[in-house]
Amino acid sequence: MAKTAAAASALAAAGCTAIAADGLPALKADISRQTVSGLSSGGYMAGQFQVAFSDRVKGAGIVAAGPFGCAMSAGAKAVPFFPAALALNTAQAQNGCMADYLSSLGVLDAKRLLAQAKTLADAGAIDPLSNLKTAKIYLYSGANDRTVALAVVEAARDFYLAAGVPDMNIDFVSGGEGGHAFATASTGNACELSEPPFVNNCRYDQAEAILRFLLGSLEPKGDADADFVAFDQRPYATLDATMAEEGVVYVPRACRDGGCRVHVVFHGCRQTRALVGDAVTKKSGFADWAATNRLIVLFPQVEPSSANPKACWDWWGYTGLDFLTKEAPQMKAVAAMVAALGK
Repeated sequence: MAKTAAAASALAAAGCTAIAADGLPALKADISRQTVSGLSSGGYMAGQFQVAFSDRVKGAGIVAAGPFGCAMSAGAKAVPFFPAALALNTAQAQNGCMADYLSSLGVLDAKRLLAQAKTLADAGAIDPLSNLKTAKIYLYSGANDRTVALAVVEAARDFYLAAGVPDMNIDFVSGGEGGHAFATASTGNACELSEPPFVNNCRYDQAEAILRFLLGSLEPKGDADADFVAFDQRPYATLDATMAEEGVVYVPRACRDGGCRVHVVFHGCRQTRALVGDAVTKKSGFADWAATNRLIVLFPQVEPSSANPKACWDWWGYTGLDFLTKEAPQMKAVAAMVAALGK
């Protein structure tokens, strides 16, 4: 009882409403037109999720991250021993999919990455790539980002172009003073920094830019002080997904009767609620725009582990080498959460 009371007190302090342990509310959301976004590892996860579930995920906002399948190394496919395969993927992720050291070896080659995706699609492991021809993709690289090179983000653009996404459906934003962080109009760290909570005041409302490009015209933003709901993630995830016990969903009052779309925000490394509080859920700006635009915003959370000490989303295979597919533990968990909102 004391533990329950303490948890309720903590939720109240965070401005979240506790609900039953069985998880998310059934809101009859329109999950046929989902959108996603994320920073860094969350950007990679947003891209993975959008490509894997492209039948119903119609757009992605990818901030400081690269193309689908970038970290899947040729060696990992050939080596059946998981620790060795993971080590190869980790090296490629760090050296070719962030700092661009291995680009000369074809790590960022759009044709190679598209062929890899096509193999997965042909096997039914991800949705048909033909769905991407109508997708909308927002991409961002800050001039002061020393974590993920501009060339890596450009490779994401090249992948989508090679997959048939029309140029007019891609919004590539670069050259601003931003560091490795999510940009806001007025809150957070100085714009050029790359440190927790990785939310920076760049006088640029990135949440608005992403949502406006992916969804179209928006009503003026509101004030999302309330309507944040903490929920139990455990019913949706297997242990190997290494999801945190709790996630957060923002549900505008107008969405309680059904019909609203869903946007999923994937946090970056070292950017979970446990580490940065409400910096992403409340200060990124997504909920303020959702408040007046019939949009439910899901903020799923992972937790650190020995293979993932910085609480990143899995874009290099620490949960298993099927991490790019619809059967990947984290992909399945988030898909189940969205499905629950659609009931």
